[in-house]
Amino acid sequence: MNAKKWLAGFGISAMLLGTALTGCSNSGKDASAPAKGEKVQITLAGWGSSPEETKLLDEILKDFESSHPNIDVKRETIADQYMDVIKTRLIGGQGPDVFYLDAFEAPGLIQTGVVEPLDSYIKKDFDVADFEKPMIKAFQKDGKTYGFPKGYSTLAMFYNKKMFKDAGVEVPKTWEEFQAAAKKLTKGKEVYGFGASPELARLYNIGESKGGKVATDNKATFADPKVVAGLQPVVDMHNKDKSAAEPKETGATWTGEMFGQGKAAMVFEGNWAIPYLKSTFPDIDYGTAELPTIDGKKSTMAYTVSYVMNASSQKKEASWELISYLTGKEGMKKWTSKGFELPTRKSVATELGYDKDELRGPLVKGAPYATVWADDTNLPIIFNNFNNQFISAFLGEKPLDQALKQAQDAANKEIDNQK
Repeated sequence: MNAKKWLAGFGISAMLLGTALTGCSNSGKDASAPAKGEKVQITLAGWGSSPEETKLLDEILKDFESSHPNIDVKRETIADQYMDVIKTRLIGGQGPDVFYLDAFEAPGLIQTGVVEPLDSYIKKDFDVADFEKPMIKAFQKDGKTYGFPKGYSTLAMFYNKKMFKDAGVEVPKTWEEFQAAAKKLTKGKEVYGFGASPELARLYNIGESKGGKVATDNKATFADPKVVAGLQPVVDMHNKDKSAAEPKETGATWTGEMFGQGKAAMVFEGNWAIPYLKSTFPDIDYGTAELPTIDGKKSTMAYTVSYVMNASSQKKEASWELISYLTGKEGMKKWTSKGFELPTRKSVATELGYDKDELRGPLVKGAPYATVWADDTNLPIIFNNFNNQFISAFLGEKPLDQALKQAQDAANKEIDNQK
């Protein structure tokens, strides 16, 4: 999963809901029930990924077609502006039968009615209870399930073993230990103890660590003093301790690169960083650990993408066959076997040994208690406004409480103007 794929700006017109109700499914007949020997073609749309991932998906789809000879899958790659393209096609009644849906966008899209509930298609052998609860919950609303996640990643603490050894630092388990370690590991502007990503996608769980809520009832509430208190230590590490920096300050593009270049001793990163570091910085000796606890509580973020069905598809039965294969134990095992994503099925994670893996184990351990990057229909607006102001506080240009109040007011004004 691409860590940068946070698609912002969510404003689906009322036309979208109308299309879901009056679109190409008006006939009431499911065209995926072909006569014997007749083939049905379904479309699967997703965004572009690495050549290795694309090749693997093609292999899995070939396996699916071999075991389902009456179904052909046409795979479509939407390389740019994925959600904008999907929304436009759904409005025009030309949406794919099955498509990727990021948890970040799920609440808003599900609310429009264009995503098909999958509960009536589920068979006993599908084993819904096998999925990590936070991941599947991201695609549920009002007791209905609208998608099954194909994979996920949480965040773990990546740490440079040589730097830790040279500084005589133990792997921190609490936030206080983490702050102290970051100070000790910092070497002026050459090496920072912590490479930080000053954006809500990486800070949501920290913001809520003191009991505050980033969003409530689809409105921004991150100016809550409890949220400010949760985030203040991150700002202080940059401005007071001088032990944290964002990638741009060191000439890097993201924290994984900053870490690989040896400019940060610790970063909070996801599963995607493991193959990246292996291919780009093969000589770095590092480990991973669960994120430091805050006030004795564990927390992390999780990012997940689901396969969902177009509610206007004329080929629902065939579409479900594809979804259930891709997110079933066999399909998921092959998809996650290369380590591009972690399996959302607990049994598959165990079978592949990821729960015991030296690098991926801490990521898997975080799954049951993770905060999924979802949860609110207006999250894209909240996310953008938070980021616009939080960076000014992180860089010491204004107090955090003032920055978040300005961001909250701007976000809620934008939300109110949608009505």
